[in-house]
Amino acid sequence: MTTVAKFFYSDPSSYAGRPWSKVDGGGQNYQLQVVEKTVQDIAGREKEFGVDVSGFQVIESPAQERDFDDDARITTKYYAEVEELLRTNLKGVKKVVIFDHTIRKRVDNAARKPVRMVHVDQTQKAAEARVRRHVTGDDTEELIRGRFQIINVWRPIGHEAADFPLAVADFRSTKKEDFVEVDLLYPKRAEGEDNDDRGKERPPAEINNGTSEGYEVKGETFGVVDSAEHKWYYERNMRPDQVMLLKCFDSRGEGVEGGWKGIARCTPHTAFEDPLTPTDAKPRQSIEVRTLVFYE
Repeated sequence: MTTVAKFFYSDPSSYAGRPWSKVDGGGQNYQLQVVEKTVQDIAGREKEFGVDVSGFQVIESPAQERDFDDDARITTKYYAEVEELLRTNLKGVKKVVIFDHTIRKRVDNAARKPVRMVHVDQTQKAAEARVRRHVTGDDTEELIRGRFQIINVWRPIGHEAADFPLAVADFRSTKKEDFVEVDLLYPKRAEGEDNDDRGKERPPAEINNGTSEGYEVKGETFGVVDSAEHKWYYERNMRPDQVMLLKCFDSRGEGVEGGWKGIARCTPHTAFEDPLTPTDAKPRQSIEVRTLVFYE
């Protein structure tokens, strides 16, 4: 089954200098280009895709945690489930470090809503910075020199994700020129305030595309420009007992210095409004857990 929907790509002609975007949705200094894309449903075809081949993978994996309404329970019990899931489904894993999670709800007062912009969460620079920030010990640089990945583990909460589902582009349909480095800005914190981002998501005080005042650069993402070659997929009506592994970076991915040909480096992704969604579908709720995965 296929659907046709509007996708929002970065418009490289809309800004001067370096593009930036605020992590809380508070604005950006560039515009988006609206493009209609065909999206294929992979239900029943999941085994044709994988994190090393296409950059994404859908797995049947019921969770013990159901409500995801208690951050303490998420960071203890659910994080442990995520680590076991990764070790079970990815070969040769040596170490897993879970550094963040975000809950998204398409309701008015949500701190984070589904992102309707084609993007990749981390560049190589940002991925290596994540390792140095979240891995302690004398082996940090050795881990960076080895193979590591950033993988998001994405799961619907409470009901099927029929409303504003997640679409992913097959890495094999992209080229290097499609990716644009974007500074990721976080709200400034008071001196001495805990620098752990987990559980601190807040809606922006205002949306202001004209200034970055009150924010600071703490990351770097990829915006993505349109290409007729992009092939888009989704798991229609994805269930809470399914997860999508979404690769944001692979230090041995094709296109990275020292990377391996045929290994997906990352996966452009976006939420989108599916014309096939029933009018009575419940608003989307989802959780994404961000992980560093290191290999033997």
